[in-house]
Amino acid sequence: MSDEGQQKKTDAGPYVHYCEHPGCAAWGSFGFDQGGGVIRWTCIEHQPSDYKGLKPFGSRKAR
Repeated sequence: MSDEGQQKKTDAGPYVHYCEHPGCAAWGSFGFDQGGGVIRWTCIEHQPSDYKGLKPFGSRKAR
């Protein structure tokens, strides 16, 4: 798993993933499937500019 050693179990129970971008310690709230069971976790600033044809979160205009 790509986030091994970066997970922290909180008192509430869920895992907290940190951004995998080098030097970034922000919460990795966006998980991107890389295939083979590997998920890359990024913060909003380091999410891919194009993921499977989708634009980054927050880049779409509200309807």
